[in-house]
Amino acid sequence: MKVTLKMFAMLDRYLPAGARDNAVDVEVDDGTTAADLIARFNLPPEMCHLVLVQAADFRSTIKRADHQRMPERGGRKERS
Repeated sequence: MKVTLKMFAMLDRYLPAGARDNAVDVEVDDGTTAADLIARFNLPPEMCHLVLVQAADFRSTIKRADHQRMPERGGRKERS
């Protein structure tokens, strides 16, 4: 399934080429968690201060059309 992953502040450097507006659409398997995406994009867990998954918690399973937002702790504003 396809989900939208958004990263803010210093995490934007981990977005793949072609990402726009701090976001990238990624294909994930059923059962994928936000922690799985953090590992997949080699994000330093200590920089992932806040993970928003459609108002779910960090261990929640990602569902179709969910938007993942990963702002960095005390980081910069969004890049346009």
